[in-house]
Amino acid sequence: MPGDNPILACMNKFRQALRETENGTVMAIEVSAGSSRDIFPSGFNEWRNAIGCHIRPAPLEGRANKAVISLISKVLCIPRSQIHIISGATSSQKKILIEGMEEEALASNLEKKFV
Repeated sequence: MPGDNPILACMNKFRQALRETENGTVMAIEVSAGSSRDIFPSGFNEWRNAIGCHIRPAPLEGRANKAVISLISKVLCIPRSQIHIISGATSSQKKILIEGMEEEALASNLEKKFV
């Protein structure tokens, strides 16, 4: 049954991590630094309403934040200059502004990437 598919359920819930603003869309993510490989999106945390993001660099001297921005840029095919960490720079819980992108456009783009 379609309702039993965990991937489809995850895709429907991840929209809870998105919020449109006048400048673009804010996305809540949960970062796992020091991972064996870079993955975005890497699932959805229902408790935190956050999209998962795994990156290789450890959270030292801003390396993890730079890796997050680079990975999101690559996955969404948008310039790094459109991606801003607006909260959580020193936390695994981050709010990311995707400047100039409407919520529906971001959701549609992410749906294609969810695995």
